[in-house]
Amino acid sequence: MLKNKNAFMKQMTMLVVFVLAIFAAQAQTVLSLDEAITRALENNYDITLVKQDQQIAEITNNWGTAGRYPYIGVSLGADNTVNENDNEDYVQSRFSGGLNLNWTLFDGFAVNISKQRFAELEGLSKQNTAIMVEGTIQSVVLAYYAALLEKERLDVLKEVMLLSEDRFSRAEQRKDFGSAVTFDVLQAQNAYLTDKTSYLSQEVAYKNALRDLAFLMADKSKATYELNEAFEAIPIDYSLANLQSQMIANNKSLKNQYISQNLMENAIMAAKSSYYPTLSFSGGATRSRTGNDFENSGMTWSDATNMYGNFTLSYNLFSGGNRKRALQIAKLEEESGLVALEQMQHDLDNKLENLYEFYLVRKELLSVANENLQAAQLNFQIAKEKFENGSINSFNFRDVQLIYLNAALQELQAIYNFIDTHTALLRMAGTIIQQYE
Repeated sequence: MLKNKNAFMKQMTMLVVFVLAIFAAQAQTVLSLDEAITRALENNYDITLVKQDQQIAEITNNWGTAGRYPYIGVSLGADNTVNENDNEDYVQSRFSGGLNLNWTLFDGFAVNISKQRFAELEGLSKQNTAIMVEGTIQSVVLAYYAALLEKERLDVLKEVMLLSEDRFSRAEQRKDFGSAVTFDVLQAQNAYLTDKTSYLSQEVAYKNALRDLAFLMADKSKATYELNEAFEAIPIDYSLANLQSQMIANNKSLKNQYISQNLMENAIMAAKSSYYPTLSFSGGATRSRTGNDFENSGMTWSDATNMYGNFTLSYNLFSGGNRKRALQIAKLEEESGLVALEQMQHDLDNKLENLYEFYLVRKELLSVANENLQAAQLNFQIAKEKFENGSINSFNFRDVQLIYLNAALQELQAIYNFIDTHTALLRMAGTIIQQYE
């Protein structure tokens, strides 16, 4: 009876574990890098805000906002007046309707200049959106691979922890058989607990990395992601000259500076437009109907229509030198903008060269880390065999184990560092959108 009961409990336990495993698998969401980028570009908070700014700039870029079209107004009125006098009291009622038009026909090309300025501001807003998109793509790529890095670290620490746990179990068994002393057991236990502490801390780091990735995607679902991309670095040979050409043609920050320079030239034209006269037209028509209700003779009505059309030519003869000073300031700002543009070009050239050299160094470091890990793995395998047959003591084995752990972690960090530099290089060259489009 007891045997059947134990068998039943064992079966139920296996069933519960199986069901929990199914639910755990369903709770995980498989997420590729492309899907993460797509979600971020659709939902990221900063991108949403900058796109709204772009929409505002697009709406503002209109001939009506620039002042090309006239202003037309309609008015309706109803007035009632009671008049009391010595001759005869009466009530006067007046109803009127009017249409008026005001139009600036010429103001020194200010309308065209304003429209051009709005077009430049719209272009600037689009470039700001592109910069935000590039930054978001770079952030998502790094966050995605940062999460993979933490996952790979977790796997390495788990492997080391399990080896330390097995070593601890064997030390306890040898002590039970009298072939090991308490010192050996404590040393193995200390190594196991140290590795377990590192593993548990790494679990938290991995979960935090996934939360950072979810934030970039503006995902509030608390879903557990399973990242299916391989954590690997693929070295690519680049030419510095080609990268410089791509940067000049595609770098969004540099394009923004060009647009800012155009806006400064626009400001000079706006300052010059104030030296021209202004020609405006105002016209309209008013229709009124007036009725007088006399106390003795009754109601009488009269109608009237008034129309007008006036041209006004005005010119500012003197404004205290404000126009001259505004033009001088606009020209100085344009010269400052040219210096800033030259500075940015020089700065980007320097940064690109530094980043390119950094890329080459990290590519070499990646190769070194791979070679170092292979040597550490072989050394660890040999040390494990020697430890099991008693050729080396536990201290030497632990040293080799730590060397392997550090080599594995350094190789993982080298992969991430290379991906980080490669992504930064793509963004500076202005090709990161095409790379992950």
